[in-house]
Amino acid sequence: MLIATSGRGHVVKRPSKPAIATMLANLQRGNEHMVLERQEEGREGDWYIQVLFRDNNTYQLEYRDGVAAEHYQTQTVSQEKVLRALLDWAADKPDRREGFMWNNIGDMFAPDL
Repeated sequence: MLIATSGRGHVVKRPSKPAIATMLANLQRGNEHMVLERQEEGREGDWYIQVLFRDNNTYQLEYRDGVAAEHYQTQTVSQEKVLRALLDWAADKPDRREGFMWNNIGDMFAPDL
């Protein structure tokens, strides 16, 4: 099941494309964020994509595919590109990573040894 959560705590289960678009459009500058999370029985780990609208009018986009080693980040000024990324991720499209230069930031989440 797909769950959308705003930084203000508003939760939408099984969000429609218009609901996702509205949540994104309603983000205010100043590090406000939203998360789309995939929760499926039998699927291990954390599966989500999140967007942070920064003070400098850029969108910081991150996704995680199950484990910390598969955590990626990018930035853009285009709300349209962010919306496309969110919708493609929600639809689990195989080409959802295209259009961005993704940086693996998984080492930031690795446990200290």
